[in-house]
Amino acid sequence: MAKERPLWRRLAFRLCLLSAALFLCLQLVVRRTWCPEEKPPVAEAAAGRVAPPSRGTERQAAAGRRRVTYVRNGRRGSGVACFALQTVRWHIDLQPWASPTPSLNYEALRFLKYISTSQIACEHMNLNSLGGYSETTKKPWSICLDERFSLVHRLRSKQCRLYSLGLGNEDNQFEVSMANSGCEVHWFDPSIKSAHVQEGQHLWYHRLSIDWRDPNPAIAAHKLHSNTKKLGTILNEFGHQKIDVLKADVESAEWKILENLLLEDVVEQIGQLVFEVHIHWPGFEVSGNDSAVVRYWYSLLRELELKDFRLFHTYKDLSKPQMFLKKEAFNASSCYTLSWVNTRWK
Repeated sequence: MAKERPLWRRLAFRLCLLSAALFLCLQLVVRRTWCPEEKPPVAEAAAGRVAPPSRGTERQAAAGRRRVTYVRNGRRGSGVACFALQTVRWHIDLQPWASPTPSLNYEALRFLKYISTSQIACEHMNLNSLGGYSETTKKPWSICLDERFSLVHRLRSKQCRLYSLGLGNEDNQFEVSMANSGCEVHWFDPSIKSAHVQEGQHLWYHRLSIDWRDPNPAIAAHKLHSNTKKLGTILNEFGHQKIDVLKADVESAEWKILENLLLEDVVEQIGQLVFEVHIHWPGFEVSGNDSAVVRYWYSLLRELELKDFRLFHTYKDLSKPQMFLKKEAFNASSCYTLSWVNTRWK
């Protein structure tokens, strides 16, 4: 018969197990822990999202509504394991209602006033303002070329990058004009015949559609949409860290795409946004009654403001039907073109 272990050895073994469990729990509850040898990539991303003190209160409130996951990181054979806090947001933070009780009238008036009012002045908004360029685009795809922002300097040094998101659009004059100026232009459209086509020195066409989710490879039905990916995924695959200008004309998919850019902090990698927004219906996968939909739209744009984006140009397209959520109301067009500049962009 095997000899029973002494009591003190059994107690010591249990104490070691308990100590290890307590140590692991402490690692999981701390906000951020660093490895002795290197800083985990996830922690670096989290550190990049630390809000300035002036917006701390708003960020703390947002953090309370985030899903928290923990990612194990450690070098093989080092015997050291670090746990980094990774926050994954499931939804944006909705702004308070515009009135004491939900009202479509108040929500619509607040939203329409917001998208019709520039937040920052921009004196030079077209390539012809630089001299030597001709601007003949049909739509007002306005970019800010003031000296205080980096885009004009990156254009001059031929280091600019433009992403253009479209759905069967034939008007490519803006993209061609930017490519002719020396900007690296990538046009994404699922209707393009070839997977990747280079036209000229600075213009590429990609048979890809930018969506707010990646296809699930485990689901057979999703394989039909394998050319649909999130913008963050495309950036990783292309090896691009920054986009100077993101232009989007995606026929009502813009609201969910913008939400994804905000939730995953991809928007912080973008210098300027030029979006055509459609308000004649809620948009793809936007749910709720009319007042809730408008509150959601407004909240998205306010989150952009919290990311230091400022609206510098707004265009009301009077050639489109004058509809607001399928109603001829509020003297609104069904389509607006909005341009923002990231005031922190370097």
